[in-house]
Amino acid sequence: MGHRWKASVSVVVLAGAWLGLASGAEAFTAYVTNEKGNSVSVIDTTTMAVTATWKVGRRPRGVTLSKDDKELFVCASDDDRIDVLDTATGKVTRSLRSGPDPEQFILAASGNPLYVANEDDSQVTIIDIEKNKVLAEVPVGVEPEGMGLSPDGKVLVNTSETTNMAHFIDTKTFEVIDNVLVDARPRFAEFSGDGKMLWVSAEVGGTVSVIDVATRKVVKKVTFKIPSVNDEQIQPVGVRLTKDGTKAFVALGPANRVAVVNTKTYEVEKYLPVGQRVWQLAFTPDEKQLYTTNGTSNDVSVIDVESLKVVKSIPTGLLPWGVAISKK
Repeated sequence: MGHRWKASVSVVVLAGAWLGLASGAEAFTAYVTNEKGNSVSVIDTTTMAVTATWKVGRRPRGVTLSKDDKELFVCASDDDRIDVLDTATGKVTRSLRSGPDPEQFILAASGNPLYVANEDDSQVTIIDIEKNKVLAEVPVGVEPEGMGLSPDGKVLVNTSETTNMAHFIDTKTFEVIDNVLVDARPRFAEFSGDGKMLWVSAEVGGTVSVIDVATRKVVKKVTFKIPSVNDEQIQPVGVRLTKDGTKAFVALGPANRVAVVNTKTYEVEKYLPVGQRVWQLAFTPDEKQLYTTNGTSNDVSVIDVESLKVVKSIPTGLLPWGVAISKK
């Protein structure tokens, strides 16, 4: 009896230790902007539950984290500013001079500056976040939105919704060095990990253009076809590529699906049903999970990347738009 009891205790201790290690390896925090809720939902990725809701400015959309994860940057589009929150307290500590109607942005790998798309004045604003100083304003096409940055940090790309272009910007001179025509209403730009390819989604065009960065030519247009879903409902928006470069995940808006694309063949391998009007996407740093913001169902879907299955739906605030996930 005593030996059996000791064995049972050992099993329990080992199991507990394993669970502790497993949970520690997956302890990230996801931050979701709620466009109509004027708030940020804070999600524990281990429990997959909302742990807090933070108030921010009006119509929050783009969201990203500082290099050390201590600050959260939120585009408060209707207030023409960027709110900066302390991730330890959830309080807005300061605001950055963003220019009118900031929608999306991307932070330099070094942690400074911040590159911001200002939808209402057809320009990209470049901000020194430490000094809260505008370093440059770069004229681009009409209704700029998507922002991508090459892995080496030398090339910034902005997409303009109405001009239907991807604008290539030199991050040293802050000048547009090229413009590439894509399909109607481009919404997102994502570089491959090796920096050789750029994926640009076209919401109205219903395609994703894959651009060779060296030649700045469109080498492939990825198309989508879903049984029982009208083509007009297939509206590509957010795009994320795996670090190993083998898969691309594309949010398809009102089609309520995320497409899994083979990056070598450009064929869609699978469509994953998620919430309604899926908008943006973010991986956990270990790439075990992919979070999707589902605007009209007011929730976030969690996709298990290995099995390619949706494992959880998490209620958030009103009209979840953007998502950023901590590195630790």
